[in-house]
Amino acid sequence: MLMTSQTTMLTDLLTPEDLAVESVVARYQRVAPAVTRFARTLSGDDQLVVRMGSDSAASNTEVVCDPRVFQAAYNRNAPVTPDEVAIASALHEVIHLVSTRLDELRVVPDYWPRRIAVGDEPTDLLTVMEKTAGPIAQRLFFFLEDARQEKSGLVTYPGARSVLDDLYRAALPEAFARSGSLGQFVLSGFLIAGGYIDRGDIEKRISTKALRAIDDGMDLFEAAGAAEDVWDVGEISIKLETIARSHNLATEVPKEATRAQRELAERTDAERAAKGVDAVRLYSPIVEDAESYDATRTAADARSGASDQKGSSQVADDESTDQLLRLGASPTIHLPNGQRGKLVVSPIPTAFAQYAQQGHQAIVRTARSWDVGQRRVSGELYPLFAANQRRGLRSGFDQGDVSPHAALFIGAGLYQRLYERRANRTRRTYAISLLVDGSASMLQPRFTTRGHKPWGMTAAMLGAWTMARLCDELQIDFEVALFNRGYAPHPGDTEARYIRSRSATIAGLRRTQGTSAQRLSSTVNHFLVKPFDRRWRDGSDALAGLFWTASEPRAATREASRNPDEAPPVSMFEKAANVDEFNIIHAADRLDRTGAQVKVLMVLADGMTRGSVTALSSAVRAVEARSTTVLGIGIGDDTVENAYGRHEIVDQPETLARAMVDGTRGALRRSLAAFGMETWWSRTRVRSQDNAQ
Repeated sequence: MLMTSQTTMLTDLLTPEDLAVESVVARYQRVAPAVTRFARTLSGDDQLVVRMGSDSAASNTEVVCDPRVFQAAYNRNAPVTPDEVAIASALHEVIHLVSTRLDELRVVPDYWPRRIAVGDEPTDLLTVMEKTAGPIAQRLFFFLEDARQEKSGLVTYPGARSVLDDLYRAALPEAFARSGSLGQFVLSGFLIAGGYIDRGDIEKRISTKALRAIDDGMDLFEAAGAAEDVWDVGEISIKLETIARSHNLATEVPKEATRAQRELAERTDAERAAKGVDAVRLYSPIVEDAESYDATRTAADARSGASDQKGSSQVADDESTDQLLRLGASPTIHLPNGQRGKLVVSPIPTAFAQYAQQGHQAIVRTARSWDVGQRRVSGELYPLFAANQRRGLRSGFDQGDVSPHAALFIGAGLYQRLYERRANRTRRTYAISLLVDGSASMLQPRFTTRGHKPWGMTAAMLGAWTMARLCDELQIDFEVALFNRGYAPHPGDTEARYIRSRSATIAGLRRTQGTSAQRLSSTVNHFLVKPFDRRWRDGSDALAGLFWTASEPRAATREASRNPDEAPPVSMFEKAANVDEFNIIHAADRLDRTGAQVKVLMVLADGMTRGSVTALSSAVRAVEARSTTVLGIGIGDDTVENAYGRHEIVDQPETLARAMVDGTRGALRRSLAAFGMETWWSRTRVRSQDNAQ
């Protein structure tokens, strides 16, 4: 491609966030199905599995791609798009992992150069190269094999091939300029063998000495690109080294030099030869060099084992790689101010249900102690309400019938009678989302009239439990979720598994991602306790277990330490500040998907976001602009005043349930008015004012 000043380059399209490894992984995951089909076609195996792992490796049953390979591709600059780099780099890696097989044992042919050093025993190609070829030829072999595989593997994928061509050509000017004559000779050979360039394109870029050597080696370069046998590429590499030496491209070592001096000169020449090619080609460990190939194949052999059965890959299941995949698959949340970030969304660990019995008992005790009613809809109202449910009148009003939501209105103090006028008939649906701060600070002791106790999360959980039960009885769609920041447990984690996973993930990320390890392991998390699409009974035990963990944190910790292999991951409540705005936007999106006409989002937290108060405030306003009422309840903290237009501050646990009911009352009143109805409560208010006069 001819590049001009108007050509859009990759660096013009990528922000620092786009270059983050989780963003790179996310792009790969979007093209993964196509890459898998390509790998199966290339290998002829319809059962081949393509996975990601901490080290690239291949075996007869799977292909494992290292996400760092794809990340390295984005450090290049060329007139290509990020999505093009994603598919091209993925196909490139799969080609090499599927096609590179250098372990076949053969008796070295009689015509092989320096065959006497090998003997007549069957030997693998790399051993033969080590014994019969110098370091330059060994590096040349991997460069030419790399080019040969790309040329044959992508013959039916011209689009991906053109992306590689653009990436390589963009890097050529600097690569040729920084390479000496030997490096120019080797780089030209890689390009000619791969079909990326011809002699006419390079003659003005390289030295005269390198060009003469290329003229002598042109047929060999082209033969390497067209070869069908990898052993032929090895033989050609040895011949090309001879040509390079005949044109004085390699260091001339005096005859009196010692063996160590000769070896040093050869290694130095090999590094010089590789410099240009490594600046151009895409990195792929299996065709990097002999040492990298051995490491990759050793990893594959270790996974396959003696039984050669398919099983869980020890490398592919590396905890740090699993975390990268998890982040890549997580939704990206966009804030009104243009900021964006990843939010790990996951079910709450199921192991919390093991504390359900203690939780149910604790809820009864605490509700009685704080005078928070935990009764069902009863008396004359409930049979009428149930009758409407059986008749299918689950929303709206009908002549002479009780509203299915009458109990909620009465419980919120909206009206006192059971029947509605015929003129008030409508079809309203409701959805309520309860979003609870799940950070460790919510478990810290706070002052109450009865002393210092850890009541923050306990009160929030009891409030969520009370509202959840009421919504469930009235068949109003509702959701309960926790949010925090830290290492996110998996749904099946126990305390022991969570601690092991967290330690292994952090260690692995430090090794592979350096200073980004903290950011990648301490994520913004959103845990679904009871999603909209699940029954209350499916989430009630987990919420009860969470309540007991919150109300008795020391007892829960002791229980987890006694039986960590079965206890829930109580260590998930880390002392890390939340980023509330991402969770609020995501909860609002989930509310929107319910299709409800009246939507209420209630946020219970004990502090301000770690992000920006301005960003949080704008997020709340944006959500309310989508016809969702947002209620911010500050538990022992008054900073909610700065971010929530509708807020309540709770200084004592006894007042939390009342704050939630008051907030719901206001939301319901606004929802009635929004429908343009002459509501009974507005008339009642007028009558009350008249009576007062």
